[in-house]
Amino acid sequence: MTELVAQNVFYEIAALLTLAAAVGFLGILARQPLIVSFIAVGIIAGPSMLHVTRSPEQIHLLAELGIAVLLFLVGIKLDVKLVRTLGTVALITGLGQVAFTAGIGFFICLALGLDIVTSIYVAVALTFSSTIIIVKLLSDKREIDSLHGRIALGFLIVQDIVVVFAMIVLSAIGIAGPAGAENGSALGGLLQVLGGSVLLLAFVLVFIRYIADPLTERMARAPELLISFAIAMAALFAAIGDVVGFGKELGGLLAGVALASTPYREAIAARLAPLRDFLVLFFFIYLGTQLDLAGLGENLAASAVLSLFVLIGNPLIVLIIMGVMGYRKRTGFLAGLTVAQISEFSLIFMAMGITLGHVDTGALGLVTLVGLITIAGSVYMITYSHILYAWLEPFLTVFERRHTPAEQGLDEGVKGQYDAIIFGLGRFGTAIATRLERAGLRVLGVDFNPSSVRRWQQDGRDGVYGDAMDPEFIAHLPLVHAKWAIATMPAHDTGVFHEDPRIALINALQEQNFTGRIAVTNRHDAETAILQKAGAHLVLEPFQDAADQAVQLIAGDEKPERLELEDLEGQKAIAK
Repeated sequence: MTELVAQNVFYEIAALLTLAAAVGFLGILARQPLIVSFIAVGIIAGPSMLHVTRSPEQIHLLAELGIAVLLFLVGIKLDVKLVRTLGTVALITGLGQVAFTAGIGFFICLALGLDIVTSIYVAVALTFSSTIIIVKLLSDKREIDSLHGRIALGFLIVQDIVVVFAMIVLSAIGIAGPAGAENGSALGGLLQVLGGSVLLLAFVLVFIRYIADPLTERMARAPELLISFAIAMAALFAAIGDVVGFGKELGGLLAGVALASTPYREAIAARLAPLRDFLVLFFFIYLGTQLDLAGLGENLAASAVLSLFVLIGNPLIVLIIMGVMGYRKRTGFLAGLTVAQISEFSLIFMAMGITLGHVDTGALGLVTLVGLITIAGSVYMITYSHILYAWLEPFLTVFERRHTPAEQGLDEGVKGQYDAIIFGLGRFGTAIATRLERAGLRVLGVDFNPSSVRRWQQDGRDGVYGDAMDPEFIAHLPLVHAKWAIATMPAHDTGVFHEDPRIALINALQEQNFTGRIAVTNRHDAETAILQKAGAHLVLEPFQDAADQAVQLIAGDEKPERLELEDLEGQKAIAK
């Protein structure tokens, strides 16, 4: 088998994808995130075991593109207005956790016998937590909008900003480091990078101010073009960053920042998430192939100590900081568990250190092993967080002040709560929204047409651009308090195979454990039973409903009144 794979790169990629799917399936059965499975795939396929990977250059190319897309998606979340919206607790907790973890971790690394430079790298790597994993776990538990969930997301954003500065500092050190000193061009290289950075940052600012919104609005009329444009931005900026000298990683991140202020950033991020997951797979596979099993064995003791520090020490740091700020021990404990693992960025950070010649592969192996242990362990800690809290609650009183002023009234009046979310802002959707608002309900509109969203917002309503068929986008909507999700868009034929956005929306809402009711629009009687079976609580037939209401008004000689959604349920719709 390995001889056949060695004959063709395509066979090699096919074997890797098959192995990744098989190992990933086993990982899901064990409730593990795919990061753990994919690193395991790299180890299994690497030279230490099956030796399937015979084309490291091609895999490394895909890995670099994956990192560019990953950092692009980080950058697209870093809106220039974001820092002002971060709460005090998120800022203080995020910076405090990073500072204390790095400081304590540095002395632990020195005690384990690591040199100063390696200790600095490892200590900084231990400060980053995986936003992807935390958001997924909190969303699955429907705790993303809870108090501890909001706080956790806040300080994870702070960590992402720290990642950016850490990479900038790392690039600057690398420019003036030994690699540059050998050819006597350290100063020239530094000036080149500074000049290129200023020019690129100036372009990004001009792009954000004058170009981003009108350009993305035109691109959004063809969703495939918008996504192609986003990928091109990530790759282009990554290439420019590499040419200038501050690295592909920062280039990809700046590309995301350039689009972060546009109203389509959430839609871009949601659409690119599957591509990110696919390409980052090759980064973790490449990472796994670089690890020597014998070398990992030598790091077992050190990785065990550092893993315990991350699994126990990081949550304690957050718990102490939030306790001092006046939060209850339960809130601090549940928020603290979200930092009980290191991030994929920890591995990227160490890989940059190897590229710059600051650390060796042994340090990367150590951090990778810590990542495997902490990610695997934290998944169960977060999944069973409430059971853990019940066990440990008697011992946590010391972390709570006698009074908890920070939580008094904090959960009241949360912004972004809606009674109904309407997908499709055409005439029918707008008419329903108008009548719901007359009844005193709060309505959020969603549409894939940027012009419809703009008109909706100009009327003073809350609206967002997004695709109802994209589960990643649905997961970011404020579903917790919504009583209705209403789909007014019809089914459509893509030309390749028939897709029904109503069925896709119902499935996505069910995956998010949506507790409200679902109403869908139908223009074909034959599809009513299908929609009902899929999970629709209410099937709206605009023409039939209008005719029924007209007959009722005419035959009853009543004063015409506008039809309300609740009236439809009693008169015509099919309840589940």
